[in-house]
Amino acid sequence: MPVVVVESPAKAKTINKYLGDNYTVLASYGHVRDLPPKDGSVDTEHDFDMKWEVASDSKKHVKAIADALKNDNELILATDPDREGEAISWHLQETLTARKSIKKDTPVSRVVFNAITKAAVTEAMKNPRQVDMPLVEAYLARRALDYLVGFNLSPVLWRKLPGAKSAGRVQSVTLRLIVEREMEIEAFRAREYWTVKALLATPRGQEFEARLVTLAGDKLEKFDLSDGTRAEMAVQAITSRDLSVTSVEAKPATRNPSAPFMTSTLQQEASRKFGMGARQTMSTAQRLYEAGHITYMRTDGIDMAPEAVTMARDAIKERFGADYVPGEPRIYKNKAKNAQEAHECIRPTDMTRDAASLKLESDQAKLYDLIWKRTLACQMASARMERTTVEVGSKDSQVGLRATGQVVLFDGFLRVYEEGRDDVVDEDDKRLPQISEGDKMDKRAVTPEQHFTQPPPRYTEATLVKRMEELGIGRPSTYASIVTTIQDREYVRREGQRLIPEDKGRLVTAFLENYFRRYIGYDFTADLEDQLDKVSAADANYKDVLGRFWRDFSAAIAETSELRITEVLEKINEVLEPHLFPPTEDGSDPRLCPHCGAGRLSMRTARSGGAFIGCSNYPECRYTRPFGPPDPEAEASAIPPDGKLLGTDQGEEIRVFKGRFGPYVQRGEVTEENKKPPRQSIPKEWPPEELELERALMLLSLPREIGPHPEDGVMVWSNIGRYGPYLKHAESTSHRGGTNANLENIEEVFTVGMNRAVQLLAEKVASRGGRGQAAKPLRELGEHPEAGGAVNVMKGKYGPYVKWEKINATIPDTIAPEDLTMAQAITLIDERAAKSGKKKPVAKKKPAAKKKAAPKKPAVKKA
Repeated sequence: MPVVVVESPAKAKTINKYLGDNYTVLASYGHVRDLPPKDGSVDTEHDFDMKWEVASDSKKHVKAIADALKNDNELILATDPDREGEAISWHLQETLTARKSIKKDTPVSRVVFNAITKAAVTEAMKNPRQVDMPLVEAYLARRALDYLVGFNLSPVLWRKLPGAKSAGRVQSVTLRLIVEREMEIEAFRAREYWTVKALLATPRGQEFEARLVTLAGDKLEKFDLSDGTRAEMAVQAITSRDLSVTSVEAKPATRNPSAPFMTSTLQQEASRKFGMGARQTMSTAQRLYEAGHITYMRTDGIDMAPEAVTMARDAIKERFGADYVPGEPRIYKNKAKNAQEAHECIRPTDMTRDAASLKLESDQAKLYDLIWKRTLACQMASARMERTTVEVGSKDSQVGLRATGQVVLFDGFLRVYEEGRDDVVDEDDKRLPQISEGDKMDKRAVTPEQHFTQPPPRYTEATLVKRMEELGIGRPSTYASIVTTIQDREYVRREGQRLIPEDKGRLVTAFLENYFRRYIGYDFTADLEDQLDKVSAADANYKDVLGRFWRDFSAAIAETSELRITEVLEKINEVLEPHLFPPTEDGSDPRLCPHCGAGRLSMRTARSGGAFIGCSNYPECRYTRPFGPPDPEAEASAIPPDGKLLGTDQGEEIRVFKGRFGPYVQRGEVTEENKKPPRQSIPKEWPPEELELERALMLLSLPREIGPHPEDGVMVWSNIGRYGPYLKHAESTSHRGGTNANLENIEEVFTVGMNRAVQLLAEKVASRGGRGQAAKPLRELGEHPEAGGAVNVMKGKYGPYVKWEKINATIPDTIAPEDLTMAQAITLIDERAAKSGKKKPVAKKKPAAKKKAAPKKPAVKKA
């Protein structure tokens, strides 16, 4: 039986169903080898030799494949049909050869299928081939480039820019896109403009809306009505004139369906319609693919297999009728830049099955329904419409208004699917009443409307992937991981659907733009992708590509070795000056410290990795404000990286900080003598920006001693912990034992009295059924006759037992607990002590008369 290897157990399960018992199907669980994260994994001195290492998690999976090959001396590599899949097959073949699991007479073949269906898998098995080495070499080049950039550039960032985490060949370029868009938004200045609309009525009294397009005989441009006064003059010009219809024009129009999905468009549409992130979309699509419901989901191609087109047309005819099937099949050609991974489009494997018939999980059902509808729609007839334009004007031609409307005559593909939009477009698709040329118009209302131009929108994951695709940055297999990585590194945060750069992201981009500008250039990155595509097509040597890149890149790295952090920060200050220190209204120096009036403001980095604006006269002047343009309101409430000063108490500063695990208050400064000054977390119910000195001191006074418990004298405390406010009955709050009870709110921590505390602690003990209390004996047999100490019969989990000191001895079934005598109990205790190596009970000796002490004999240790 040949051994077939795929990436995942889910895929193995589906394939095994089609291949039957004649094959052993195993999973590699993804890549089995990678470059170890240490210096020298890519040896630039020796022709870019790469040192691979089998991951610890992968060793057992490789062993399972090797063990299977001992019995079945044939290997079929059936990993995914893209570059990554080819690389996994190559890694497996190399690893198994090194283990001598693949021998000289072991047949090794590679099969690929675009869909996991019985027909596709069976056909693939009939057409085996060898591993595609040009595709593997494209992978090797890409992996080496990512290693060389990440492993050489990231340390430069760590040394020169405190708080920076990493840089990557494509992630840094993608981050640049987001940062530049944010700077566009900040530099944007809104411009006012007005429009005028009129509600008109036909001679039959039917109303419709028209907008002003001509004023004083000239075409009205967007900013011609720049304020309310001009808009009001335009209103007067309309109301003072009689209006009539000057022309009515109806034109037929058609609307064609969108192309079927490829990776980027699927991610975009899932984001628009369901708010799904790129990673979530791809993991959901992966499960659908592995279950055999859709074709391979990482592709740049939008073409459909002829048999799939036929299947779609048949399904359309059956569901919607022959009118919805166009005369000729629709042929789609790929338009993407660098369509290297141009497999077939993403489509259902069976067009007759909709989401309801498959019984899928919620996310899978939504995504499958989207793919199914888009695929059917792409082979359906065009929608037919009639677009009508009505021109209304005055006799003197001084005023002109226009109304547009649209009527759908035949819905075509719109019956199934309509593509979403990233930004709302105002389109007149309403129906107009019956209007004829020459009709007099009745003016029911004329309304001016104020507008302001809007800044460019922030990227969503969908629009970011679309932009990356347009620029030729990244590939279908990397879009999701790139977008995810810049969020995981905390360079970008997601608010709703929009991506916003963090301070760290801005700083990293500013640094790279100044010292490694070429390597985060859009054209350079796209050109490198082109070169890698040539490698995969066997039109270029991958080591030549690496050599050219490394020659220039290593020189750029060497140039930064002498840079001092102060130089770097000053350069970033200079680059970000228009953003951080915009011109003031009164023309004064925007970098002059407003607190001391002498120091110069500049960007500084905190140890936590954040950035803030501080005064050059520190520590004499402690003025700080948040990173970004001046904002008096934000400055008043914000917490800078070096803390917000609330005041002093007993000569010590009390500050609010934002830490890794949330906001906290601190008494005093961190010094060599006092490395851990008193701190207390701020509860989430208290906004840290609004915290005042009085409350900060209340927090720093915790834990609060309420007093000794009236029953046992042990202290009762109130405090705020990880899970909220609580009481503790123990020797100290750090004591691991004792009893804890929740308090209702934060205020109770500072106000709860002893009576209330005792009640809550008692309720807590009662609620847990006595857990934590000493167990009561079934029988008390009395004092041990020889050694002293109570001997009791206890109830145990596995039956009754006798207890003396730390010895527990099970009572045999032949003796009833109520009949057990002291003599029997002592026998059981002695036997148990002998078994466990504990000391047997020894009779207490009477105190002897005092005499001269004899020399002690050495103690004999018991086994």
